[in-house]
Amino acid sequence: MNWENSAMADSAAIFARLKDDHDRHRDLLEKIGKTSGDTRERRTLFEEFTREVKAHAAAEEQALYSTMMRKPAATDETRHSVAEHHDIDEALNDLAATDMASGAWLQKFKTLEHDYLHHIDEEEDDHFPEFAKLLSKDDERHMRDVFDRRKKREKAGAEVTPEKAEDAKE
Repeated sequence: MNWENSAMADSAAIFARLKDDHDRHRDLLEKIGKTSGDTRERRTLFEEFTREVKAHAAAEEQALYSTMMRKPAATDETRHSVAEHHDIDEALNDLAATDMASGAWLQKFKTLEHDYLHHIDEEEDDHFPEFAKLLSKDDERHMRDVFDRRKKREKAGAEVTPEKAEDAKE
């Protein structure tokens, strides 16, 4: 395999890992959407989704987006995605502080679901293909190693509900 094909394979591998996570998140969102009320199932699925997404975002930022910030052609897209990560994190925290049996929880969940699906579709359809063109072999190797290590560490320490119920947004 020549260098260019090897680089493309590494690039495809990191983006495939990110997409695998996104697919897992889509599945969890669908399962959560089929639940109702403050049930053990909803709580368990939401906690799993929250830990998965927070760990994924932290690892993606350290592995992919820190690399892409050094690429002038990708700076705007990178900043946009990182800002969306922050917004999603805030929405997760707010949702965790909201009574799961309330109509407000379902409304907030639907908004989060819409925003998150838009975010990951945008990454996969627009950003990843463009980013892949800008990466060196060293970038890809670094991203792969950092992503796996950081995601594992973040998932172990991710908080589901760092806000108090009285801090939930109206």
